[in-house]
This record gives sequence, structure tokens and C-alpha cells, in this order.
Amino acid sequence: MELKKDSNAISIDMLLIVHSEKRRAAQGAHSDRQADPGAPPQRRGGLQGVGNRIRRWQKLERNEPHGNLVEKQHPQQTQVITSYDNQGTQLTVEVHPQDAMPQLLKKFSLAKRLQGDKNGNTRPRQPGGKDAHAYPWDRSSLKSMPLDLRQFEKLDTYASQVTVKSGLDALVSDLLQEAHSDLERVRAIWIWICHHIEYDIEAAQEKDRQAFKPTTILQTQKTNCDGYAGLFERMCRIAGVQCMTVPGYSKGFGYQPGQSFSGEFDHAWNAVFLEGRWHLVDSTWGSGLVDSTTSKFTFLYNEFYFLTHPALFIEDHFPDNKNWQLLKPPQSLRQFENNMYHKSEFYNKGMLSAHPQTSIIKTVNGKVTVTIESCAPTLFMFMLNGKQEHGLLSLRKNGMKLDVYPPTVGTHKLQIFAKGNSEIYSSVLEYTLKCHYADIDVRLPAELHQPMGPSWFSEQMGITKPSHPEPVIYTSDGRCSVSFSVEEGISVLASLHGDDGPVTEEAQRRYIFQLQWEKRMELKVQLPHAGKFALKIFVYVMVLKNANHNFYSYILKYKVNAQ
Repeated sequence: MELKKDSNAISIDMLLIVHSEKRRAAQGAHSDRQADPGAPPQRRGGLQGVGNRIRRWQKLERNEPHGNLVEKQHPQQTQVITSYDNQGTQLTVEVHPQDAMPQLLKKFSLAKRLQGDKNGNTRPRQPGGKDAHAYPWDRSSLKSMPLDLRQFEKLDTYASQVTVKSGLDALVSDLLQEAHSDLERVRAIWIWICHHIEYDIEAAQEKDRQAFKPTTILQTQKTNCDGYAGLFERMCRIAGVQCMTVPGYSKGFGYQPGQSFSGEFDHAWNAVFLEGRWHLVDSTWGSGLVDSTTSKFTFLYNEFYFLTHPALFIEDHFPDNKNWQLLKPPQSLRQFENNMYHKSEFYNKGMLSAHPQTSIIKTVNGKVTVTIESCAPTLFMFMLNGKQEHGLLSLRKNGMKLDVYPPTVGTHKLQIFAKGNSEIYSSVLEYTLKCHYADIDVRLPAELHQPMGPSWFSEQMGITKPSHPEPVIYTSDGRCSVSFSVEEGISVLASLHGDDGPVTEEAQRRYIFQLQWEKRMELKVQLPHAGKFALKIFVYVMVLKNANHNFYSYILKYKVNAQ
């Protein structure tokens, strides 16, 4: 029997017939040609390959050794058949003795939390209109639902310390001791996986390797992306939370800006149903990262991929089914390929937007300008082809501006890093520059370190109200004057650097004349010859009172052009 409606409706291609005891006895004469009614029903499927790489479990796993599914042939034992199709539709059939408690309710002590519809249906529904977020991101939150991460502090500490004592059911039960809502249950599972499961690089590189079973993952505590997603889904379902595994393409390890995607899918993640709508998580990327030089995995928790806003998630995740984008309207694969990829640290460190908004940009008259807007003052740095050269980076109150002058015609790699609230600079953006004309007249001094010009940072160090707000000073006669206000007690030094090295201390008395009155300081500069110079201004920094290692730190730099 087969029943089909339109493409968005259901399709039934299995017919289950259950005979009464009397009817079964009447058919005893024909039993030699039929399967034993007391024998276990046959299961459909098993491991389903999606694009030969993304696989997920399609059986109701029991706590048998090595994750094997075993059904003993006892006439009175409950039999369970569970099947999923590649769109996430689930069919569960239970055959049990008359008047017996359904085994699914016994097995899932948390099943009462699975709220079904009026017909008792608890299978995950497909995402609909109310799940979709309007594109683009409205900047209000990185999450798809309002969250105060401080509310998870106690739960996160507890979940990260839970150990595996026996099987998967026991682990989930232990994790949920401190969880009192579906959101907290999902959070506890997420935290545990991100802090205990290591990414298996070798498994990810073996295309024909079978997907990991949850029991195997618990034993080895290693898996690949579909293993992460499958384990997360299984643990959520044990906890009574609807969850789906979503396969698709990703801009992950080895991604090159502007590359195309085709063929088999290379990643898998999850969608969870919370507070009446679907939300996206990626426990693989939440757990850590792979070093591009050593190809080794490092645990480095990343909060960004927990309930990520769909308009941000789509930047590096493209699902096989567009409905799982949870976006209105959804993006095409071509848009996904061409759109700018902001790394998770871009948002983690408070970035809001960047321009240009495409990952491949062409120079105009030998120059490219990149700007970033951030929600707070941030320190930036850049690298062109692995070196901090051929660019002028200036800080703004909430962001930065970078002018890049590629030294040669061809393709160049531009990386931008931000410091944020941490002490570590992290890569936030990567561009590919196409240069068809190199301006050889734009030559920057080697000593021109970044960032350039006055900024909120120089103000923090006590230098304010500069006479030259821009990082470049032009002079036609080799002379210029730079002035600024200084706070009381601030000590200032200045040095001049050209391509032939720094001007000697003796020469500086001739080329840099320093004046100070009240709270204003002026530097009168006479360049030794025509060319391009770096003017560095230092302030005295006291590390510890009466310490011997106090030092001067340069905090304000200008490029001086003498024609």
C-alpha cells in the first residue's frame, strides 16, 4: 500500500498488519511459509549515507556491548521498530503484550516531557514560517533566542565535570541533575560534548569510514563531525528534547575565500526544538579547532555556535535542505559561496560589520581600503602575505580603517586580527586581493609599525587633542610641527626613522625640537632629506612603583612625507 500527497505532505510506504490471536491460530496451516509472528520484526535501514560522508544513526540504540542492537526472541517481550528518512521523519512502532506498559515509556523516564500534538504525535516537525528569522542580522544578539549566559555558570561548571560511569542513558541522567528546563538540558549536553569529545582528524579524512556509534564515542571520546551531531541528537532525545541532525557544506578547516561547493557534503550539525521553534548548534566547532600548520586538534570552547542566530550561522553553514537555514528568505548556494565570511571571532570580539562585504576584492589605483565597525574600542593588526607591511591601519572610536598598497601585481592574502577583551589577537577576517596595478610611488617606511595616527588608545595613554588627526603628514619644505595635550606627569620622547635607519640621538637634537608649556607639547621636525619617514612618539609607562623595569612605550606614530 502506498499513500502520497504533495511534496510537502507525508508519504507512507510501509503497511503493518497485526492479527488477533484467533486469526493467527486460524492461519496456523500456512505458518510454514510465513515468518514466525513471535519473531522480531525486521528493521528498515541502518546507517544512511548522506553524500558518502555525512551519516547518522537511524535505530533506537540500546545499551548492548559495542552499541549492537539485539532483540531476543521472547514471545512476551516488547518489540520496537524505529525508522527515519533523510528528511527527518520518524516512525516508531511498538508491539507489546496486551495490557502491558509500553516499553518506550519505561525506557524514557523523561518521556513525559515530550509534548505531543492532540493525536499524541511526538516526532520532530519540519521547520516552518514561525521558525524563520528575517535576513539580515539585526545586531541585537548573536543568539536565536534571548539568553543571559550568566544563568548557565553553575550548570556549565557542573556539566563539564561529569564523567562517564556506564552507558549513554546514565550519562544523560547524570547531566540532567542540575537541569530544570529543556534549554538547560540542551545546554548541559552541549557543554559536556564540547569539553570531552575530541575531533578525530584521521576519521574526517577517511571518506569511507563508517559513522561512529554513541557507545564507541563514549569509549574513545573521539569522533568526526557526523559523530558529534549524531551523539548530540541521541543525547537530546534521551533527555526528551526534539533534535535533528542537519548535513551540509561548511566554510571550515581548509576553506579558501571564494571557493565553490559541490558533490558530497562535508559537515553535519544539529537543530533543537526549544520554546516553540527550531534553533541551530554545532558542537564540533564549539569544542575546539584544528591548527592549519600542525593539523592537530586543540580543545578551545567556542560559545558562538550554541543557538547561533541563523543570519550568522549561514555564513559558514549551508544545509542540504534550505528549510534548515531558518531564514526568510533563504539563501542560494551561490550566495553562500560569494558572501563575505566573518569568522566566529569577528562576532565574539564585538565586531558588527565590515566593508567591503565580499571576500575577493580588486585594487583601485593600486589601493584597497577595508573598514570595520565594532561595538567598543578594539585593537587591530593586519598581515599582508604573512607580514605586517604595505598598509596603514588607523583606529577609530568604534572600529578601524586600513589602507593596503600591494607591492606587486597579482593575488595577495590579507588577514585582519582583533584583540578584543583578551590579550590574544585572533583572526577575524580574511580577504583575497586582486591587484592589477602596483603603485610604486607608495613606499612605506619599514619602521612604520601599526596602528598609525592618534586614537582612543593614545588618549588612554594621556595624549589628547592632537594637531594632526590623520596618520599621514605632508610637507613640501621638509618641516612640520605636531602638537598635542598631555596629562600632568606624562613624560614624552620622540624618534625619527627613515629607510636608512633611525636618526641618531645627536642628530635628533637637530631634527626634532621638543617644546612644552603648561599641558601642551609641540614637536618641531626638520627632516634630513626628502623621502618618507616614521615619526614615533613614546610615553613613559610605569609598570610597578619603584620598579626597575619601567619603560617607554610608543603609542602614537605618524608617516611624514617630504617631497
